[in-house]
Amino acid sequence: MTTVTNGVRPRTAEKTRRRGWARLARAATTSVAATVVSQVVLLAVLAAGGAPAVASAPAWAAGAVLNFLVTRRWVWGRTGRPRVRRELLPYLAVIGLGGLASIGLTTLAGSLLAPLALPHFWWVVLVDGAYVASYAVVFVVKFTLLDRLVFGRGAARTPATTSRS
Repeated sequence: MTTVTNGVRPRTAEKTRRRGWARLARAATTSVAATVVSQVVLLAVLAAGGAPAVASAPAWAAGAVLNFLVTRRWVWGRTGRPRVRRELLPYLAVIGLGGLASIGLTTLAGSLLAPLALPHFWWVVLVDGAYVASYAVVFVVKFTLLDRLVFGRGAARTPATTSRS
């Protein structure tokens, strides 16, 4: 006979814990892929002489689109057309706040580095480092909110539509 603790059987709790770690690993993988895409855009705009705010906004958007498409399906197993009010808008709110944080930190780094009169190459490297660091910090908060509010355990459990249109 299996002992039940706090209403959860040990095997069930262990399975749930493993699924949570697997979900976190998949989310981290998709976040890395989205970061790579956004890095390409960010570095291209910075290298061309763009300001950090101008570079980080399209970089964030490029990563956000990829992240939504892959994360929704691979991390949380959602298929079909996304529900606008239950998935898309909350997702946009969560990542929008993360994007604003990343853009703000990148812009701040660019402003703090401007008086140093660094060679352009090193300025780009340091601004890019701030962008990547901000993504790492934002990832933890973003994953938690997406898991609790948008796609995961605490999300509304109405199934997504399955039409291909």
